[in-house]
Amino acid sequence: MNQPSGGFGGSGIVDAARSFIGRGNPTARGRLWCAAFMNLVLKRTGHQGTGSDMARSFSSYGQRISGPQVGAIAVMSRGRRGGHVGVVSGVDAKGNPIIVSGNHGNRVAESVYSRGRVYAYVMPTS
Repeated sequence: MNQPSGGFGGSGIVDAARSFIGRGNPTARGRLWCAAFMNLVLKRTGHQGTGSDMARSFSSYGQRISGPQVGAIAVMSRGRRGGHVGVVSGVDAKGNPIIVSGNHGNRVAESVYSRGRVYAYVMPTS
């Protein structure tokens, strides 16, 4: 796994998200809390969030970019079960994004996701 760190762009957002890895749910939502987690991370890093608990709200947030970049927010589909959202922390050798997200097995985790699931990448704006 290629996991760049520190010093540029969205590394502060990645570091803030990673600080919750292995913990349970740090949000006030009982379920479907990935968007609440993303909003929490954005707030902690001085960014405005979407204010929504819907993962898809991030598809029209910030500045749309064409592919995964460290610090970008990835908005993903989950088939009929709605969506998922997290922050890109790297890209694997096959071009799949490595994403830190909330509500991944009911905890915060970092994992490789299929690039085919991601339908939007956005960079937060101040």
